[in-house]
Amino acid sequence: MPLLDAALVPAPDLVVVRLTGDADLSTASLVEDALAQASALGTPRVVVDVARTRFWDCSNLHVLVAFTRSLRSAGRDFRVVGAQPDTRRLIGMANLTGLLGLEAAAAPTRPRATTPRSHRSPQQRWAPVAGALASAGHER
Repeated sequence: MPLLDAALVPAPDLVVVRLTGDADLSTASLVEDALAQASALGTPRVVVDVARTRFWDCSNLHVLVAFTRSLRSAGRDFRVVGAQPDTRRLIGMANLTGLLGLEAAAAPTRPRATTPRSHRSPQQRWAPVAGALASAGHER
């Protein structure tokens, strides 16, 4: 039984490939097949929804990169949406955020302190991401 389910949701101007489960080496061919089916529909845009993907690895990133380049060379658009923090981090570390059209992350919410401000330890303070990491597009 596959660890990943791929569903195609076509519309007139785009098709959404919705992935659910674990995207690892054993499921890379399933992702590749789903993307090929989406491409065959000929829509100007393909969106891959990974919101319900619990695990994502580099083998599937390679599949997405090859697919993205193929679509873009044909003048078509590609986006990845719904990426969880771990998937977002993997894409960022691979420096693929721009290529994969990764949607912007929602602003992180900070937990409310339960102790008065004067009693917080240094570990409870938030530090902004700055410098080379921020300018390279990497987020915390």
